[in-house]
Amino acid sequence: MIAHSQLSDFLLKNKIRNGEICLGGNSTLKIYGRLQCKSGKRMKKENRVFFKNKTEALQNGYRPCGHCMKEEYKKWKSTINPL
Repeated sequence: MIAHSQLSDFLLKNKIRNGEICLGGNSTLKIYGRLQCKSGKRMKKENRVFFKNKTEALQNGYRPCGHCMKEEYKKWKSTINPL
C-alpha cells in the first residue's frame, strides 16, 4: 500500500505505467477500486492510497467499491452478510 501524498505526479504516472499500481483506495472509508472510478477520482489526495492488486487491498482490510467493482462488491457483501 502506497499513500498518494508520498508520491510525486511523475513517480505516480511511472508506477501506473509499469504496473506497480493497479488500484486506488480510500484510507478513511477502507474502500478500493479501479483507477478510472468516478468515486475514487473525487476523494481527497490525503485519503488516497494505491495497491498493486486486489489481494494486497484485501489483506489491508479494504473492501471493493460498489460503483466500479459491482461483482466483487456483491461477493464481498455476501460473505459479510449472508442471507
